[in-house]
Amino acid sequence: MARPDTVVIGAGVSGLAAARLLSQHGRDVVVLEARDRVGGRVVTDRSDGRVTDLGASWIHGVDGCPVAAAADAFGMATVEFTVGAYQPDSRPIALHGPDGRRLTQDESRAHAADIHALDAALVGVIAASPPDASYRDVTEQALAQQGWDTHRAARVREYLEHRAEEQYGVCIDDLAAHGLDDDSVAGDEVVFPDGYDALPSHLADGLDIRLSHVVTHIRWGADGVVVTTDRGRFEGRTAILTVPVGVLRSSDLMIDPPLPSTNARALDRLRMNAFEKVVLRFPHRFWPDDFYAIRRQGPDGRRWHSWYDLTRLHGEPTLLTFAAGPTALETRSWDDAGLVESILAQLRHLHGDVVPAPVAVHRTDWLGDPYARGSYAYMAVGATTADHDDLATPIGDVLHVAGEATWTDDPATVPAALLSGHRAACRVLGHPVAVEALWAGGASTMMGR
Repeated sequence: MARPDTVVIGAGVSGLAAARLLSQHGRDVVVLEARDRVGGRVVTDRSDGRVTDLGASWIHGVDGCPVAAAADAFGMATVEFTVGAYQPDSRPIALHGPDGRRLTQDESRAHAADIHALDAALVGVIAASPPDASYRDVTEQALAQQGWDTHRAARVREYLEHRAEEQYGVCIDDLAAHGLDDDSVAGDEVVFPDGYDALPSHLADGLDIRLSHVVTHIRWGADGVVVTTDRGRFEGRTAILTVPVGVLRSSDLMIDPPLPSTNARALDRLRMNAFEKVVLRFPHRFWPDDFYAIRRQGPDGRRWHSWYDLTRLHGEPTLLTFAAGPTALETRSWDDAGLVESILAQLRHLHGDVVPAPVAVHRTDWLGDPYARGSYAYMAVGATTADHDDLATPIGDVLHVAGEATWTDDPATVPAALLSGHRAACRVLGHPVAVEALWAGGASTMMGR
């Protein structure tokens, strides 16, 4: 086989972006993908005739977002849905108190104001925090500064716990103090009624992609790289490695020589999270249609506290909730019937016996996926924001690491994956290229790929 210029490992958005840009500049590129499809953690299920995004769903802020620009160029339909970033008041939210009663508008506004006040205090506390501080440590310090009574502080504390879980799929005690520094949204958030998988499909158009090739060993040196898969070896002058942190940390992928200390130290401080979706479709709507989300306060909302109304995507009454952090770990062994009944019990406490059984349920298991080992990466206690970029430090100008975990400004997102792939390709080329080149020309003609 002819030796390609670059071997790209992983056909998720990061790998596809890198390969597309290199191919546009005349480089010979082969992409190796363990799955039988492209997209990685961007995957849309259509097995029951419905469109359900099982991985990435949202663009968290379209202003200045490269994925929003790419989606527009590729003709991907979007629906505005601005609560995905777990904000307290971005759009109308039906907030229920610990007793199940729906709070008044004034009560909801007061709760949101408390969260904003706490967030303002957090800025200084986090900036002054020691390297080994957790997000729990800094939020407790900021809470103590407010002088609130026990009930008021408890409502904000549980919100902060839920935010850590829904944003990064991890217990607040295990997230670094700086782990939510990127928690901001520029512009509306949107979702994709026809499926997010159109993005990787367009990016993959025309590329040499070898599906069902599981990479087990990467040898790198001054003379290039040798990549061993379960279906043969591939050699290249350079390689771009885009597998998730969970795979990088596993023993299933050997890198020889091991990653240099800068990359290795960063990888050691990043972890893969526990974050699963549960999409429930109902025979009829039992909740009002004047808000985007339902939220529950109090101890009874420990597992299930937030539901997002996706009805506007396809007109079928649909709620999305998350098994996040500790709940994801706790419910892994539950069967579907037990999981759904637990969720319905909470909904019935808020809405009564009018809550019917769902007609369809989609449940993810990213933790059990051997090619992901979680949904996305988070900063463990002791990590710094620099660890994202450090993981992507070029290795001997031969091996480059990319993916959502290697982008500092907005990690754990599809834009981070795309931009990191773009950066890796520019490093291989040796000169900058505008990111807009990735979607120049608009929609592709090979959507059947």
